[in-house]
Amino acid sequence: MSVLNNSEVKLFLLIGIPGLEHAHIWISIPICLMYLVAIIGNCAILFIIKTESSLHEPMYYFLAMLAVSDMGLSLSSLPTMLRIFLFNAMGISPNACFAQEFFIHGFTVMESSVLLIMSLDRFLAIHNPLRYSSILTSNRVAKIGLTLAIRSILLVLPFPFTLRRLKYCKKNLLSHSYCLHQDTMKLACSDNKINVIYGFFVALCTMLDLALIVLSYVLILKMVLSIASLAERLKALNTCVSHICAVLIFYLPIITLAAMHRFAKHKRPLVVILIADMFLLVPPLMNPIVYCIKTGQIREKILGKLLNICKSVNR
Repeated sequence: MSVLNNSEVKLFLLIGIPGLEHAHIWISIPICLMYLVAIIGNCAILFIIKTESSLHEPMYYFLAMLAVSDMGLSLSSLPTMLRIFLFNAMGISPNACFAQEFFIHGFTVMESSVLLIMSLDRFLAIHNPLRYSSILTSNRVAKIGLTLAIRSILLVLPFPFTLRRLKYCKKNLLSHSYCLHQDTMKLACSDNKINVIYGFFVALCTMLDLALIVLSYVLILKMVLSIASLAERLKALNTCVSHICAVLIFYLPIITLAAMHRFAKHKRPLVVILIADMFLLVPPLMNPIVYCIKTGQIREKILGKLLNICKSVNR
């Protein structure tokens, strides 16, 4: 569905899963469960890190930042996805769409930045473990967190303003269940070169984060291989497993989508939509699970809290 005359578009239309509109109510059940687990999991990590003084260390502070960015991604996409799958309500006003894409892109950039800092944190912990705590003090970690937040806001702040200056007069059908900058700007019937150039610049910044993460792990691997003992090598690498999983979970959907748009001549819209939905649903869901499984201190503290709650209920 699209607007065929030259009057300005008053409403954008989001889509669910093409061909499965009749099953949207059933699809909403796993989506709701994924959102619920993601929100509860990230809230649990934030609560444990805040209340347990033994976890007041740089690694866990950065994990808290990752949980905040995951929560932001979940809550930014939650309203429109649930409206579509629960109530079949696909319309969204341009201003609401611009606001949503600002938050989605902002928290995406923030998550990318946090993953980069976490890789540098692991590099520093392995390279100079004796000075690790003195270099990454609580004050410096707070400044790093503030810098990441400011960077994320400043990078995506032009998006809603550059989108608002465009005219939308012929098309109003978007390609996903939520608003994205690159998707919205394609609907414009006026010149969108500024949006294309600036959108490419922001994408390059995110890819630069990934390149620096890869570089940090190349250096980490080089240091680990120089360790004589096999047991010490495995111990050093084990501290990085959770972060590597988080990087793969976050970047794989982005890289897959980019490759499909660039190289696939006959890409199926259904596959593109599913991968795009995974980008917002899977990282917030899986990161708390991965860190709970692979990080002993987090797992023990959460299990301890749950046991205390169970004992209190039984009394």
